Amino acid sequence: AADPGPVMEQLTGWERVERVEGAGDTRATVVVAPGLQVDLRVVPERSFGAAMVYFTGSREHNISLRRRAQERGLRISEYGVFDAGAPEGEGWRAGREEADVYGAVGLAPVPPELREDRGEIEAAEGGRLPALVGLEDIRGDLQMHTTASDGSGSLEEMVEACADLGYEYLAVTDHSRSLTVARGLDAERLRRQWDEMEAVAARHPQIRLLRGMEVDILADGALDLEDEMLEGLDVVVVAVHSRFDLPRSRQTRRIVRALEHPRVSILAHPTGRIIGGRAPYDVDLEEVLQAAASLGVAVELNAQPDRLDLADVHLMRARELGVGVVIDSDAHSPESLRVMRYGVDQARRAWLGPGQVLNARGADELLDALRAPRR
Repeated sequence: AADPGPVMEQLTGWERVERVEGAGDTRATVVVAPGLQVDLRVVPERSFGAAMVYFTGSREHNISLRRRAQERGLRISEYGVFDAGAPEGEGWRAGREEADVYGAVGLAPVPPELREDRGEIEAAEGGRLPALVGLEDIRGDLQMHTTASDGSGSLEEMVEACADLGYEYLAVTDHSRSLTVARGLDAERLRRQWDEMEAVAARHPQIRLLRGMEVDILADGALDLEDEMLEGLDVVVVAVHSRFDLPRSRQTRRIVRALEHPRVSILAHPTGRIIGGRAPYDVDLEEVLQAAASLGVAVELNAQPDRLDLADVHLMRARELGVGVVIDSDAHSPESLRVMRYGVDQARRAWLGPGQVLNARGADELLDALRAPRR
């Protein structure tokens, strides 16, 4: 903005602001309900791209950029790229667009999600930056819950909402019986759900319904559903919902044993974390990912904002090992299907492209990948 005043007043005078921590001519810090700190910085138009690079990049990423600039006789700040020897505010070279900042130091533009100093500078220099997955690449959702268990939307409402999002397919994955707090399904109720799915599918030919279930991994690693019923599922999602306190070795063995079942497709929210509510359970995630790689089991990136499980660094390791990733909403209502965007953001932080995300594929290709023979 050319005139920062009205912008500052708009924020500091907002009715949801609980208190103003500080306000000056071009910057302000406020706390908005429910206790979230918001920082505002106003810069001239010619500096906007440089400011975006500066504030979205990690400290380490910005240090690497500044080092490259120094090697080229330049200086980078949130106000732009300048000649290194010019007086303050003079010698401006670039900064209006983010791409201009990277171009000034001989780099392809680095997407904001990759600005962590994890090799993106070298990749940008060598033309090796990945084409990242986008929300438009997602062709279906493979974890959601209906009123049959703990969801608030009926099967038909969830199907209609997925169709409205343009999905080609969805998997209905209500909980299995041991999760009594979620009114998990036993074999008889699951069969009734399959009958209901056939009727709903006939009314919605534009989208394909896949039989699924989120099956509990019991304390000994056994699955909470008979093999006969597992055979009738298109997608078998397994997850830990109890005994989070098991010792590391037992928890790891429990999960690996579950993955060894030949019908298992996807390991859901692999660390069990609830951000701000529950720490991850103690598990050797490297061993779990190695097992998933050798067994051909995919891992979930749960897009719920309080989960985002797996985390980006673990997803990067999954990518290195060749483990397929599924981005799921874990929706419990039609509205919460839209959290998929947060999962995609997380996947982008992990350098994932459409090729590593299984539900960026068509239904037949997806099912082939999930049913591939165990290596």
